[in-house]
Amino acid sequence: MQTLDYFQIIRQAWEEFDDRHEIKGIFDVSAHVSTNHVYKISFFERQPVFAKLSDYGNFEHFKEDHVIINNLANNLEAPYENFLAKSLVKRNDLFVYRYYEQKNCAWVVFYNPIKIKHRMPRRLEGKHIRKLGRELARFHKACSNVSNQLPRASKTVVTDIHRLMKNLRTEKFCATQEQKDLLMRQCDEFLHQADKVNYSTEIESIPVFVDWNIGNFSVGGDGKFYSRWDYDWFRASSRVMDFYFFSRVVSDVGDRTVFSYLIDPLMEDRFIMFLKEYHRIFPLNEAEVRLIKEAYRFFILNYVVKDGTHFFLPSYARKLQKEAYDLYIPAIETNYNVDKILKALKI
Repeated sequence: MQTLDYFQIIRQAWEEFDDRHEIKGIFDVSAHVSTNHVYKISFFERQPVFAKLSDYGNFEHFKEDHVIINNLANNLEAPYENFLAKSLVKRNDLFVYRYYEQKNCAWVVFYNPIKIKHRMPRRLEGKHIRKLGRELARFHKACSNVSNQLPRASKTVVTDIHRLMKNLRTEKFCATQEQKDLLMRQCDEFLHQADKVNYSTEIESIPVFVDWNIGNFSVGGDGKFYSRWDYDWFRASSRVMDFYFFSRVVSDVGDRTVFSYLIDPLMEDRFIMFLKEYHRIFPLNEAEVRLIKEAYRFFILNYVVKDGTHFFLPSYARKLQKEAYDLYIPAIETNYNVDKILKALKI
């Protein structure tokens, strides 16, 4: 497969969107961890915009996600009405450019710049953790309030796990038979637990961003959410999908520069403090608390194992997938004490 010329694709996408404004320069502002690409585009006679380019996955899923995100950005109630970047639309429809040449494909969406205020400290103090717990609860409430106004999503955690199980039965899946057997058991367990709580019918689906970290959102001086960017792992699912990454944000280790996805932050007293504040504003039920472990299991199976080579650069992907087999999966049943959390929340 030929290497794609991302800069040329961005130019083609912009020409199709609006050929009246000549591009002055294109600057790669990607995090250089994920295989997704973000660019800042400057012009001679208009304000800059940002472009998100992806060349992995399914065009329809990419478009679907960004249509939902754009609807969410334009419908969130105060004080979150400007929390998400607004996508560029053409003739009242989200503009999504589709590049296709032989076996090479890529998709582009454009965003207006978003204002950034304060970054939270790399290691949070107790006052930050308590504010953050309450603020996520309020944001989730706002997402819940508009969830029925948004287009329906075609993919769910259940369909993604079934897709992984289908992949495991093929010769193309790169793993030993022992590893495949381990993953199949994990998939079965996830589906069993999802069925026990009637995940598809009884658990509310709201927009969630999954990969919260200190580097992709800003807060105001009062500690409330001000802006959020980076939509790589967006989906419509249970609100508990957001909790694992918040456990990392509030962890005693603090914000990380080296990626690792141990389950341990979910059991830290600091995360339980966060959950207690969240629970005061937007109460959780027992089924949702039990699903926190399953959300972690899903993250490891779907994002680290199944799609890790596409979400992470090769060196990270190899490291994380080895850790998934050796560390993450074995710890799921032993290192998550649901009774400790239920007791703390008095559920």
